[in-house]
Amino acid sequence: MSEYQRSRTMPALPEHVFDQVVEVQRLSSWMPSDLHVRAEDLPAVTVHEDRTGEDERALFRADPEQMRVEWGTRDTGNYAGWLQVAGIGSGASEVTIHLSFFEEGDDPGKDVVDGALAGSLERLEEQVRLRVDDGG
Repeated sequence: MSEYQRSRTMPALPEHVFDQVVEVQRLSSWMPSDLHVRAEDLPAVTVHEDRTGEDERALFRADPEQMRVEWGTRDTGNYAGWLQVAGIGSGASEVTIHLSFFEEGDDPGKDVVDGALAGSLERLEEQVRLRVDDGG
């Protein structure tokens, strides 16, 4: 099993950040560009990965009270992740993403995952800034 985690501070209220994270239609604006999520009957979603050309049945659950989203594969149980938004005062938030790969063959490797997490958090911050600057 491999686990990865990365955090980033964002200059926005946690509610603004969570609003960007929780909408399945907005996931493609900040997730890795080779992943495409299509909502079905939530929490059921399908994730298409360009690298493999395959679709994976997955779950996406949101807990607004905890400002947390969780996801993972539906059929294989090989992969899971979560994202937590926490207020840190002065109108700022900390966002933490955690990924778990339960099968060694499913782990793309530390460099790939670290790069994807850093890029996703950076794009999420950009999207949050755009929404906040546009008034929500």
